Amino acid sequence: MTSTVPPEPEPERGRGPDREREPDRERGREPERVRLTAYAHGGGCACKIPPGELESVVAALTGRSTGAGSSPPPGAAGELLVGLDDGDDAAVVRVDGGRAVVATADFFTPVLDDPYDWGRVAAANALSDVYAVGGEPLVAVNLLGWPRGRLPLELAAEVLRGGLDVARPAGCHVAGGHSVDDPEPKYGMAVTGLADPARLLRLDAARPGLPLSLSKPLGVGVLNARHKATGEVFEQAVAVMTALNRDASRAALAAGVECATDVTGFGLLGHLYKLARAGRVTAVVDVAAVPYLDGAREALRDGYVSGGTRRNLDWVRPRLDPGRFGEEELLLLADAQTSGGLLVAGEIPGAPVVGELVPFEGPHLRLR
Repeated sequence: MTSTVPPEPEPERGRGPDREREPDRERGREPERVRLTAYAHGGGCACKIPPGELESVVAALTGRSTGAGSSPPPGAAGELLVGLDDGDDAAVVRVDGGRAVVATADFFTPVLDDPYDWGRVAAANALSDVYAVGGEPLVAVNLLGWPRGRLPLELAAEVLRGGLDVARPAGCHVAGGHSVDDPEPKYGMAVTGLADPARLLRLDAARPGLPLSLSKPLGVGVLNARHKATGEVFEQAVAVMTALNRDASRAALAAGVECATDVTGFGLLGHLYKLARAGRVTAVVDVAAVPYLDGAREALRDGYVSGGTRRNLDWVRPRLDPGRFGEEELLLLADAQTSGGLLVAGEIPGAPVVGELVPFEGPHLRLR
């Protein structure tokens, strides 16, 4: 495996971030294919602020007025059940005895060149935060940043259409949103959902003796890095990223599961570390049981590793007993996913068991 990410391709003539768009339609020609990923410094959830830096930013906020269980602001409606304390996927506020409101927002730079598919991925990823805490999405509003002087608005319309087409089968209304003129294209959604406050999925409910199940295979990150560099399209990755986590969430609740998270930009190891830390347990990963997409190992071998993946591994390394496993396996386990699956402390149909939770015994993460 090479030690560096292959260089990004030069933007197509007339389409790069430093060039104005040629008026193809005015000249009576078919417009050139626009490579949206060439307009972004990173792609998908790999463009997140590194987890260690993010935690230092919000550290002063946790346990105060924003933390679950702390004193609510004067006149606040409802009870904050899930806040910033453990880095859960969405905020949850109890509004009455049997109902809680779930709120989240998620957006990112292009992970794919196809605008419609990028819209579908971004919407599925935003909706996933609601499913990850055991809720059902109710209404979403679009969040759009667009370089209007460099990219045609017809492409923005395709992005929004993709988001709408994913929200529909989720039973989620899409009602307007907010847009800004932005040097980089960005898209996502702010989603509001409903949940039963007595049946939530949360990070701090991890308990020793529970198995760990993963509802989607890993490898999206390295395949997306290859797509950004070469333009190759990996339909298996698109299919995984656009699939909703609705069924996995419902199955977890039906099985009495209380602890889960989704696997996105911090990779399996990063999100598993947060889960184990919140529950004060050690998470043991059966490396051979972790599923991967076709082509993922080849992409890793050829050096298509994002900076976000390397930062993920650097963050968890002090909390990890890698056992006999080397750097390549660790990079795959830390691979920055976009719209990944649910990581469930329990068993659900169709999701392989990839490890277990044991009493805390040193590092929060251990590979075997």
